[in-house]
Amino acid sequence: MTTELSCSHLAHVARVEPRTPDGCEECLLAGDRWVHLRLCMTCGHVGCCDSSPNRHATRHHHGTGHPVIASFERGEAWMYCYSDDLMVGTAGSVR
Repeated sequence: MTTELSCSHLAHVARVEPRTPDGCEECLLAGDRWVHLRLCMTCGHVGCCDSSPNRHATRHHHGTGHPVIASFERGEAWMYCYSDDLMVGTAGSVR
């Protein structure tokens, strides 16, 4: 994984509203638990991270092709592009 200032997909990042601000969309429906949350910067899907058993954020990317997620954890300010395998710093937390 590379850390960069930008990637080809950041031009498509929009200010999105989280669809389920209280947790991972699929885990909430199934009654499951998660470790950390990720926000899709295309549609606002909130999914659990790859340290979580269900890895819903990555599954969302594979199912939709939406390339960029942001940490949805308080105090964390980064985005990740699945397509370019790049970590991207941001000015501030999305939460």
